[in-house]
Amino acid sequence: MTKITFFKKNDLITGFEISGHTGKDEIGKDLLCCQISTIAQLAVVGLKEIAKVEEFCEISDGFLKILVNFKNAQKNDIQFLFKTCFLSFQSVIQGEKKFAKLEVKNV
Repeated sequence: MTKITFFKKNDLITGFEISGHTGKDEIGKDLLCCQISTIAQLAVVGLKEIAKVEEFCEISDGFLKILVNFKNAQKNDIQFLFKTCFLSFQSVIQGEKKFAKLEVKNV
């Protein structure tokens, strides 16, 4: 099961965390895992290369945490990126409740 948790503060998304493996198929053939990973990588590249945010993520096997400070979270391009990722995750995991879960936490 993959758990995707978005963090919000004062109605602004400050980041998200992805943990676990979907287990829908074997490693290397799991298309749901691939879709989730692709969306996550979009966020990493967007924050690093477009928004020029530094030191915002932690990555290990089956785990990614992206978190920006509140000042950066207030930027329109970062909110656009986070909202796009949220809607993309929502779309990809629709009907996949056995393999992935999406939630929002106020921090």
